[in-house]
Amino acid sequence: MPEAAALFGETGGVPTGLAVEGRAMLGALLHDGLRAEDLELTLLLDDAVDVPLTPGIGLGRVTVIRVPDGEERDCLAEAAAAADWTVVVAPETNGILADRVALARAAGGRVAGADGPFITLAADKQATALALAAAGVAVPAGVLLPAGERLPDAFRRPAVAKALDRCGGDGLVVLPRGADLPPAPLPRRVEAFVAGTPVGVSCLCGPTETIVLPPVRQRFSTGIHPGYLGGDLRLESLPRDRAMALARRAIRGLESHCRRARGWVGVDMILGDREDGVDDRVLEINPRMTTSFVGLSALGTASLLRAMLAVAAGGPFIWPGMATGRDGVFTVDGGPVGRGDVEHGGSDGPPAT
Repeated sequence: MPEAAALFGETGGVPTGLAVEGRAMLGALLHDGLRAEDLELTLLLDDAVDVPLTPGIGLGRVTVIRVPDGEERDCLAEAAAAADWTVVVAPETNGILADRVALARAAGGRVAGADGPFITLAADKQATALALAAAGVAVPAGVLLPAGERLPDAFRRPAVAKALDRCGGDGLVVLPRGADLPPAPLPRRVEAFVAGTPVGVSCLCGPTETIVLPPVRQRFSTGIHPGYLGGDLRLESLPRDRAMALARRAIRGLESHCRRARGWVGVDMILGDREDGVDDRVLEINPRMTTSFVGLSALGTASLLRAMLAVAAGGPFIWPGMATGRDGVFTVDGGPVGRGDVEHGGSDGPPAT
């Protein structure tokens, strides 16, 4: 019997840029999931959101549930309870991700995602930085700026200010030298600007192993409010290996006996110029599907979603389509990407607490 996977996308009430990324991820998951002949997909869509479905082979295995205003939680709970797996595409903003994952699990659903404590910690950028630093993982020097307070003149610029629980470019401010940071109604993390190459590394996490996928060099718009544009897998072998190793260390640094990474987890970092990696810094950990899926899933003809579900269930990682990838870049709307290596790694358990 085919497995049923419920794909839930949360786009209502979030900034436009995040909605674009969310739609791209949801579309990529749908397209990729249809590559696996043993998957039947249930797609939950806001009744007011237009996400066009491309006609093609396999759409007979897709059930689309249009969710009326005010009934989203009930529809998610019902679909999660009926499915073999649930994949939540939602931002950490205002606790949306944690709430929807908890809701699906409370309804009896099996969610391909991190547990609640891991999501809660990773969703808080200040708490994440402190936990990583305590685990010996290098992060940018930074400080928690309370609500209503100005950044002291003594804090070195250029600097980066981040809302604690946002994602994408939402709430991100780059402060050039001499710039002031006006007070904000919510607390923020402000950290030293780190020069280098921005890279995102996606990992498939399960109870027996963590699979580190090819790093993606991230592309952003310029200015004081940079936005995410897409990625590029054309990363040289040495920085690629450094990025993959650092991503594994970062995830282990956030795990404990009561916090476990599961499903898709993304690690954002800056790779410095030094080949020994001493200037590399982890910026944050994303306990959810990331936009890198849009590009990585196009590497081949096999289903990356199916591979993720297998790893989350404790099974082997099988993704034979990897060798058929193409070189190139991708945008938040999708596009061709490049080939890369996959690193397999056994899990020897979380670090001691």
